[in-house]
Amino acid sequence: MNTIAYLLYLFITYCITVHVGLVFYRNGRAYILALLHGDERITDSINKLLLTGYYLLNLGYAAWMIQSWETLSNWTEVFTSIAYMTGRIMLILAVIHFMNMGVILHFSQKRKHFSHYKN
Repeated sequence: MNTIAYLLYLFITYCITVHVGLVFYRNGRAYILALLHGDERITDSINKLLLTGYYLLNLGYAAWMIQSWETLSNWTEVFTSIAYMTGRIMLILAVIHFMNMGVILHFSQKRKHFSHYKN
């Protein structure tokens, strides 16, 4: 039963992680571009690095969490475990997203603060 749960969990986590990562990648570019004063080359490089780091962190964490599962003996336990572990990874994705947005906001405000003193 555990093997089935692992495979389903990893598949679901992979799909969620890739989908959310691509949404962040496409939509986050504008924020990074504004932060870097329109420098597209650096923006695209940073955006690709963020996406790669995001994938590595989330998929690595998902694979690592498999070790914490108890032995599953019925389908109810399989579905409950998958739901719990999937919910856990989604909460982590949300926390990482809001942390990244906070960093971007911080740098954006810092840029405004320093540009105020330049003028």
